[in-house]
Amino acid sequence: MFDLDLWREIFQSINKNKTRALLSGFTVAFAIMLFTILFGIANGLENTFEKFFIRTAENAITVRFGTTSKPYKGLKIGRQVRPSNKDLDYLEKEFGEDIQYMSPKISRNYQVSYKKQKGGYTVTGVAPDYQYIEKAEIKNGRFLSLKDVNNKEKICVIGRLVEEDLYLKESAVGKYIDLEGVQYKVVGVYSDGGGDSQERVIYLPYTTIQRLYLGKDDIGDISLTYNPNLTVDQALALVEEMTIKLKNRFDVAPNDQRGVRIGNQVLTAKKRLDNISSGLGALIPIIGFGTLIAGILGISNIMIFIVKERTKEIGIRKALGASPKSIVSIILLESILITTITGYLGLLIGVGILESIGSSLERYFITDPSVSSSLLFSATIVLIIAGTIAGFVPAKKASKIKPIIALRNG
Repeated sequence: MFDLDLWREIFQSINKNKTRALLSGFTVAFAIMLFTILFGIANGLENTFEKFFIRTAENAITVRFGTTSKPYKGLKIGRQVRPSNKDLDYLEKEFGEDIQYMSPKISRNYQVSYKKQKGGYTVTGVAPDYQYIEKAEIKNGRFLSLKDVNNKEKICVIGRLVEEDLYLKESAVGKYIDLEGVQYKVVGVYSDGGGDSQERVIYLPYTTIQRLYLGKDDIGDISLTYNPNLTVDQALALVEEMTIKLKNRFDVAPNDQRGVRIGNQVLTAKKRLDNISSGLGALIPIIGFGTLIAGILGISNIMIFIVKERTKEIGIRKALGASPKSIVSIILLESILITTITGYLGLLIGVGILESIGSSLERYFITDPSVSSSLLFSATIVLIIAGTIAGFVPAKKASKIKPIIALRNG
């Protein structure tokens, strides 16, 4: 049952001993506040790492073909390496188990128009898999299909900003777009988190570009994603093996960095960032929980001091007939009340600090620092339990002291 007199007595005790209450409350509030800020910063760093890979799939790599920079096997320097459709089949045969998605990428700049609106855009021939490699999100309509590629259809998928530029307030899906005199039907509109430049690209079936503009089955570069079950080290080994085999296939010198190259900067960066993230993942909890332990120790010391300070009061209570249980209860409830209120206050201060300085931390590669409510709730509960235990032990001991001894010591 709710004992009004007990709670009135608790609030009177806190009011008469403001310094004691503030001291114990400050320890709890500071511990929760510091805990909140530390974990918020850690989460902000992780958000930055995720944002780093938003442009394409995290496991995406690009095979680029260029002009040889070294003579090899009697072949002269400056030879253009030209991959074709059969090289897609070769990669599928050699590395099929380690490849998740794969698409050629033939990019050209063309003048495009719709009615009176016109502009220059990047037109890229791709396969259906490219949607997942580039993380293109369909807003309206659909992406390219295998049927479109096989039939060399004159259809296209345009970026959100292309639709805004050329179609103004109209929907582009179902309408036609003029690509230097050739009409293409728009079957879809996509958005891309990689930025405005990525949303001003027009995708066509790569076979259509080969038929209408190249007159041969050249494929330009090759974009692919490796099996997501591979570790970063395994993926780096895959890149190395793929580079060696493709250089052999095209008679490119092993030390030629221009004829065939596979962009693995993202993989290398990801490995470094994974190592940093793992280090932070281990360090921040240690610091955070160390803060909580420091708070627990602080509460324990304060509660021991509080109980010792109240020895005379406890003796008087016992002399007036108070039971040991009631003495322990009043000390514990006071400890829980102070811990709960100040813990919640520390939580609010910590969250407020993160929100107020969040945008300014981006220069330090900390994006949207925040902490989950469940973690904060758990940390607060831990401190409340710690405060309860910290108050119980000395209170239980003090409740067993004989009144005459308590009055003499007080």
